[in-house]
Amino acid sequence: MKSVPEISNVLKPVLIIAMLFFTTVQSEGQQRKPVESGYAPVNGIKVYYEVYGEGRPIILLHGAFYTIDMNWGQLIPELSKNRKVIAIEMQGHGHTAFSDRQLSITTLASDVKGLMDYLKIDSADVAGYSMGGSVAYQFAVKNPKRLRKLVIISSTYKSSGWLPVINIGFKNFKPEFFDNTPMKAAYDAVAPDKTKWRKFIEQMIAFAEVPFNVGDSNISKIAAPVLIISGDNDGLDKIELSKTYQLLGGGVSADLAPMPKSHLAIVPSQGHVSLMMQTQTILVADQQIAYSKASEVPPQTGADMKGAHCGRVICAMARRMVMDRSSPRGLLNHGFNFYNAGSAMPNRLRFNL
Repeated sequence: MKSVPEISNVLKPVLIIAMLFFTTVQSEGQQRKPVESGYAPVNGIKVYYEVYGEGRPIILLHGAFYTIDMNWGQLIPELSKNRKVIAIEMQGHGHTAFSDRQLSITTLASDVKGLMDYLKIDSADVAGYSMGGSVAYQFAVKNPKRLRKLVIISSTYKSSGWLPVINIGFKNFKPEFFDNTPMKAAYDAVAPDKTKWRKFIEQMIAFAEVPFNVGDSNISKIAAPVLIISGDNDGLDKIELSKTYQLLGGGVSADLAPMPKSHLAIVPSQGHVSLMMQTQTILVADQQIAYSKASEVPPQTGADMKGAHCGRVICAMARRMVMDRSSPRGLLNHGFNFYNAGSAMPNRLRFNL
């Protein structure tokens, strides 16, 4: 009987890493070249960045161990059609060199502000996935005047926002788990100094072991609209996620009170990794958060929604799925019905985010 937990503890980090690798294998990578790229000197390090397209600026913050291409390769070509996309690689990741500087979400968020100063960007939307989402929360709290809107993808502002199994799994990570992996290959392809790989991994493991908490009171003070996107089984504690949404003004009855400016999307049948691979879902989310006024119809979604601008990510996504009966992910195939009294959608399917 004692051998079962021991095997389980060994398998947990291996399975988590395997899931991360799945994303790298599945990503086809971006085809579009940046209009600008370089290094921004901020807080004692040089942060690598890439700029694509023109329009309202949106800053993309990747997840742990990822590069720009690994995390955002499928999204950037579409986002940059009507947005100015600024993607960065945080300390030790990708083109940004390893540094002995202590790693924390506070420091990383400060790096984002420094990059904006360097690029002379007064304010922007910020989107973060996983670790990048935690950094985005910290940025929002510390730099409220620099933030227009916030998109959080499968992430939390505190360690306890993850299910216990996730936090336990990170504690069992070993540097050698990452050797001879697609992540190591991606690192070797772009890192300024390949010999820093082991130090980088050790630093990231130490970073993951330190509990963090941006603070409930700080989250409740975020004035910018926030869109939270979570897979229904992505490792986030949904009780804590519900509390987060309430701190942002959500979780009300929109039949009896005004619709909150912040929204929560729970996407069916998605885990932490698979959610990030739902390109069209995230694209619609960006368009809805970027075009929040009723008079503004998001490009490339207005026609699909036949003029019914409901301002909700799942509304547009589900209409595509419902109309395309061949879609294996169609919401009707899952038997879900979502209702939202604030939606202008003229049929019986309505979606509450």
